[in-house]
Amino acid sequence: MKVKPAERTESVKEYYFSQKLRQIDLMRKAGANVINLGIGSPDQPPSENTIARLSEEAMKPSSHGYQSYNGIPALRKAFADWYIKYFNVVLDPDSEILPLMGSKEGIMHISMAFVNPGDEVLVPNPGYPTYSSVTNLTGGKVRYYDLTEENGWYPDLQKLEQSDLNRVKIMWINYPHMPTGTKGSVQLFEKLVAFASNHGFLLCNDNPYSFILNNEYLSLLSVDGAKETALELNSLSKSHNMAGWRIGMVAGHSDYIKSILKVKSNMDSGMFRALQAAAVEALGNPPSWYDTVNSVYTKRRIIVEEIMNILDCSFDKNQTGLFVWGKIPDHINNCEQYVDDILNKCHVFITPGFIFGSMGNRYIRISLCADEKTLLEAKRRIMVHEIPPRGGH
Repeated sequence: MKVKPAERTESVKEYYFSQKLRQIDLMRKAGANVINLGIGSPDQPPSENTIARLSEEAMKPSSHGYQSYNGIPALRKAFADWYIKYFNVVLDPDSEILPLMGSKEGIMHISMAFVNPGDEVLVPNPGYPTYSSVTNLTGGKVRYYDLTEENGWYPDLQKLEQSDLNRVKIMWINYPHMPTGTKGSVQLFEKLVAFASNHGFLLCNDNPYSFILNNEYLSLLSVDGAKETALELNSLSKSHNMAGWRIGMVAGHSDYIKSILKVKSNMDSGMFRALQAAAVEALGNPPSWYDTVNSVYTKRRIIVEEIMNILDCSFDKNQTGLFVWGKIPDHINNCEQYVDDILNKCHVFITPGFIFGSMGNRYIRISLCADEKTLLEAKRRIMVHEIPPRGGH
């Protein structure tokens, strides 16, 4: 008789992209040349000096032993310097910064450090699915709060104030927002910090998209009093083209960082030192490096917007980040069927918005992480197959 999995595994499903990548792989094995415009995995490389530093450090015998649980001092200082330079936020590298193996790890560590079984967690809808899945795995109770296009994809705090918030432990926010590309604002962050402070819960901003098609760098921690009630996650995955390197950080009050470190130190044995040294190098990239990366995304975005127009989708030209988020035409009844039709007929995969929550049911998301030639080919295929069909579904 096989051992039964823990009940917590029943609270989550296999990640949508995991399933879809398997389907795409099978299609490719059968001979289909599928173009994947679904996932935001940067296809540009990190800076040359970052890669050179990794190679140099990896050659040192001293780089291969266990490392400290809270990262090498040089990396914490580099994160602190990065935050003061671009976000105008002062962080103590010794007590207010904890390097992570990617910010996704941080979502789990924060949840394990603060969420007790039965505690409620406010999760944006639409939003990153990991917020809800991690909440379920830790025994918390997910409470979705709706983000709507009519409200500029901002939380309706007045509506939340009218509900019972006594059991809320964490509120997840994500600005610049994924999947909608909406920027945050000082006014929004001030309201959110006051809201969290008044109700005594932890406000967590997941902030990996600040540098993509955006030069208005903003941190939640820049708001007065934020450190008392807030944490911020950041990552080198998108901003520095280092998604597979798994390097991120969490910043906030030293007491919060200590609690997270209790969890983290029981789950890993430190990050490869050469990776940390290379991350220091990457964080020192000049502003011109970000400009060069974004110049590529700017050209790609023009083509993606043309694809959105061909699909008769409406979208906000002021979006930031690695994607374009668009609303599907009214005559399309089923978004999932719609993107499956595009995949099967055109061999182009586009992300359906429903995977980010019910408020994304009428939207699709197209990634900028493909070169111009590939995007132009995707555009050609969609035009040839007349998607959307004239009669709708």
